[in-house]
Amino acid sequence: MAVLDQLPLIRLPEHWPLPVVATLAMAALAGLDLVGAYAAKEWAEQKNTLALVLGALAFLVLFWVYASSLQYAELAVVTMGWIVLLQVGIVLIDRLHFGATLPAGKMAAIVVILAAQAYLLLAPSSTTAA
Repeated sequence: MAVLDQLPLIRLPEHWPLPVVATLAMAALAGLDLVGAYAAKEWAEQKNTLALVLGALAFLVLFWVYASSLQYAELAVVTMGWIVLLQVGIVLIDRLHFGATLPAGKMAAIVVILAAQAYLLLAPSSTTAA
């Protein structure tokens, strides 16, 4: 545990705008999560030990990036953006790499859900005093 206590959080230049930092964090988290998910699927289907190790490493790095991103952006914003990007990536990987197909109704539902999540993420929020 002493090694993990010494691991510094990722620092980004202070002059970078918050939307840029938040977008980079969301993309990094989604990418790492996709790598981990792909590795889990490969390990489950092929019993590839290397995929298991790489997937576990991807999720450890994901946790570090997530903790680091919370220095700059709100938990809800980073998490929602990460989830939206992850969902798109998983549908694409499932369709392109594993050959999975979804009926039109389910694809329409995915589009509606992603649009609603994008609205939650991008719509201006009102602040109220407590």
